[in-house]
Amino acid sequence: MAQHSHAPRRVARSGKQNTFFGGAAILAVGIMVVKLIGMFYKIPLINIIGEQGSADFGNAYNIYAVLLTVSTAGLPVAVSKLVSEANATGRQNQVRRVFRLSLALFLTLGVLSFLIMSFGSAQLAGLMNDDQAAPGIRALAPAVICVGCLSAFRGYAQGHGNMAPTAVSQIIEALCKLVVGLGLAYWLVKAGADQSHAAAGAITGVTVGTIVALAYMLLNYLLGRSREGLAQDTPDSNGTIVKNLLMIAVPITISSSMVGIVTVIDSSLVQGQLQRALLENRDCWALYQDFMSFDKLDSALKAWQATLPEGSSITMSLLSDQLDQGVQTAATLHDVLEEASRTLYGNYNGALNIYNLPTSLMAAITAAVIPAVSGTLARRDRKGASRVAGSALRISALLAFPMGVGLYVLGEPIMALIFPSLTAQLAGPLLSTLGLATVFVCMMLVCNSILQAYGFVNLPVIVMLAGGVVKIVLNYNVVVLPQVGIYGAPLGNICCFALCLILDLIVMSRVIPGRPKYIPLFAKPAAAAAVMGLGAWAVHGLLAKLLTSSAVNEAGETVYTLSKMGNAVSTLAAILVAVVIYGVLVIVLRAITKEDLSLMPKGEKIAQILHLS
Repeated sequence: MAQHSHAPRRVARSGKQNTFFGGAAILAVGIMVVKLIGMFYKIPLINIIGEQGSADFGNAYNIYAVLLTVSTAGLPVAVSKLVSEANATGRQNQVRRVFRLSLALFLTLGVLSFLIMSFGSAQLAGLMNDDQAAPGIRALAPAVICVGCLSAFRGYAQGHGNMAPTAVSQIIEALCKLVVGLGLAYWLVKAGADQSHAAAGAITGVTVGTIVALAYMLLNYLLGRSREGLAQDTPDSNGTIVKNLLMIAVPITISSSMVGIVTVIDSSLVQGQLQRALLENRDCWALYQDFMSFDKLDSALKAWQATLPEGSSITMSLLSDQLDQGVQTAATLHDVLEEASRTLYGNYNGALNIYNLPTSLMAAITAAVIPAVSGTLARRDRKGASRVAGSALRISALLAFPMGVGLYVLGEPIMALIFPSLTAQLAGPLLSTLGLATVFVCMMLVCNSILQAYGFVNLPVIVMLAGGVVKIVLNYNVVVLPQVGIYGAPLGNICCFALCLILDLIVMSRVIPGRPKYIPLFAKPAAAAAVMGLGAWAVHGLLAKLLTSSAVNEAGETVYTLSKMGNAVSTLAAILVAVVIYGVLVIVLRAITKEDLSLMPKGEKIAQILHLS
């Protein structure tokens, strides 16, 4: 116990260990490797499976994510906590019983989720207003069981203070998903499979990855167990251990599930409202006529109308009633409507994949904030905690603002560069709008970590729930408007996360003593990002104009086109110029301080190079 009590003081004296990212370096590296692999998986995947396959993949994965969160969100934390406590007191029999019981719980939840996904795939796909997502949902079903068992082994290893097996298993899982998923998707497309089954093939890579990762964790566990000695302690009863596990796991599971549940509800409503708008209001067709043909929909709609009594109102409820009655023309129209909404939502899902990259990059900061702030608070250093929180906000703003502005300014050329299989004219504006939401969501994630470090664990969950309700209500009412359509879907993200960030900042101003002043903190990054955005827009516009070629079509009209290579050159040049402009402005405006850099590895040397005082 004496050694344990002195450990924090040794860490406190170590300048290297006390850096902002030092305590979470391994975790951050692991997260970044997995996210990088995920990027190399998602980008070619969408180009392989196309617009409708993208929608099928996203819908299946959203269902999986909710059931996965319910099965695994809280229990690994509970397992690692109880195992760690038992280890600290030398109760090895208690450790073994905790692990066995947690494994049984994981298996029970995993099997239940497996049964729901296997036998209820059609109903779950219907819930998402995408019947073609059913094969993907079934392909993911075995993964829920495997991930549950994986979580038990990971919690056991973390409870022993060993993070390496978890990191290695996550990388193995991501690599299998990349190789097997992409390989299967590509093979199925070449074999002539439709996009929904190609999406299911890609998802199979996720399942294979969990199986291989589980095999690695089982081997690691067996090797470690063989080195354990005999123990004499009497473990707690099964009922007591299960009760303790659930007391820790249930609140975490409920809070963690909120985001996934909101995402599923929102995705379902958006696709349902798209189908409703396409059916009930032909005026909305004008939004998409430049890149979608409505001949098939027009034909199916007229065929269905011909079977209706004269004067019938064309509504989604009437179509649903006729589907229940087995009317063939209604079934054909439903399939065509679903195909159209899958095309539209597939482009939106592609934009979401790019939008999620900046938030993934924030994982290293959010992982580092909690231990850094908690450590200073444990030493009763409130000024130090406030300084770390302020620096975390400033560094986050310096990263979030340029990423958000960059996506806003270059949304369409970025989509054309990365996802040539999607419709850039549709996906580009969606990404531009999502770019504005990027700033809010990145800053909100860091604010949530700061509040949690100060002990306000449930407050961010309540705030996010309020934001989620705003997102759902707004999207439900806006997407159906004929002059807005799918372009309204990103507005929910902006309003949701802007509200969450504002509420978080208000709460922080009340509960965190000595918190930084917000206007000076955000003003400089915002100003630098705005100038950077203008520079990127100007460079891309100029180069695109120079690289645009003209040709005369059959009607004798001159048509101007920018080739893929021309778009790539102008987009990459604009990004390069933007990086240079922003970097120079950050230094000139002193948007980052020597104190901020001192919290990072090699920060003092960087400050000397940049001549920061």
